[in-house]
Amino acid sequence: MAPDLKEYDEEQVRLMEEMCILVDENDNNIGADSKKTCHLMSNIESTNLLHRAFSVFLFDDQNRLLLQQRATEKITFPNMWTNTCCSHPLNIASELIEKDQLGVRNAAQRKLDHELGIKPEQVPLDKFKYLTRIHYLAPSDGQWGEHEVDYILFMKANVTLDVNPNEIRDVKYVTPQELKDMFADPNVPMTPWFKLICNSFLFKWWNQLDTIESVEVDNTIHRLGF
Repeated sequence: MAPDLKEYDEEQVRLMEEMCILVDENDNNIGADSKKTCHLMSNIESTNLLHRAFSVFLFDDQNRLLLQQRATEKITFPNMWTNTCCSHPLNIASELIEKDQLGVRNAAQRKLDHELGIKPEQVPLDKFKYLTRIHYLAPSDGQWGEHEVDYILFMKANVTLDVNPNEIRDVKYVTPQELKDMFADPNVPMTPWFKLICNSFLFKWWNQLDTIESVEVDNTIHRLGF
């Protein structure tokens, strides 16, 4: 039985109607379903429902990483700190294109504007560096969670922010040490996918940021947190 969403923020409930791309464990497109359906733990647990996602890591010219704190209004993982932008390509023509991850890049550009007010010309599609994919499962609370094949995208760019308060509570740029200090502080909540990516890959890639274009794409889908 679908839960009643009346207690949640109206705009966030509306976004739950967006259609995500369903995939199998090898990231093959097998259909579409609503964001709401994809994020109910009952569906994830009963049918192993899995969808496509992306995580953007945006760095400034000082090689600091832009973090966001998710808004209190968010239905999943509210108030948690995470990477610059994490969301889903939708089941629409421009975001279904698989060649050169173009659909995911289009989605990342769209959501950077929606959440952070970063205009597309500041984050050109060809400047996103695709590195790898991770497959993870993470409950948010008893009812909601994530089960995603997540495309990891890096970009180095100085951008202008106009933060959407319905999506984001706070933002900050951090150095590697500042991020490690945040992880060490039990009073700073972090999203589970961000923790998994940081523990597995982030700092290695961060050290290579100035030559990230030469880093070879890793076509493995890494299964993390199982």
